[in-house]
Amino acid sequence: MQADTAWNAIALTLRLAGLTTLILLIIGTPLAWWLARTRSWWKGPAGALVALPLVLPPSVLGFYLLVSMGPQGPIGQLTQSIGLGLLPFSFAGLVVGSVLYSLPFVVQPIQNAFEALGPRPLETAATLRASPLDTFFHVVLPLARPGYLTATVMGFAHTVGEFGVVLMIGGNIPGKTRVMSVQIYDHVEALEYAQAHWMAAGMVVFSFVVLLALYLLNPTGARK
Repeated sequence: MQADTAWNAIALTLRLAGLTTLILLIIGTPLAWWLARTRSWWKGPAGALVALPLVLPPSVLGFYLLVSMGPQGPIGQLTQSIGLGLLPFSFAGLVVGSVLYSLPFVVQPIQNAFEALGPRPLETAATLRASPLDTFFHVVLPLARPGYLTATVMGFAHTVGEFGVVLMIGGNIPGKTRVMSVQIYDHVEALEYAQAHWMAAGMVVFSFVVLLALYLLNPTGARK
């Protein structure tokens, strides 16, 4: 029974991390491109807002997300009005919280890769009469591949290790919102140290392997 509970938590965590990383790559690409290219005054505030989860305590972010997505919050009232119900204590709520909390771990490596390109590849593509869309997909994205590798790995790994945000938003519902970090917390509370050691050691090994692979495959991008 305990083994089934552990594997359910692992499967849910991997599902959450995979979906979160995919969403972040989709929304993070245009955001990173704008931050890398714009000279607007808004770049500073926008960049600070993206980086806010790096310094904001997870419990604070989770609390305000819980309030805003609750029955009286603006997001909660919106989701109820369009028939989606409430997001807290659901897998969808975990995804929203994870996307916001892992945002800088995906946006910043991609932004750094875009900024490192410089103007020359874009100017060369323009002289060949390539459209902006063709330039982006056939010039920018291939050259920014190391940044995308870093963003994908860091976004996925960071989501796997989340605790404060997912606990605040999702609670501790078996098979629905109980991810690996929360499962470890449960084992410790129940004085089940053997089970806690097993899962915690697995996360340590996973984190080390992920970072080692990142440094071996992308030594330059891993340092950015």
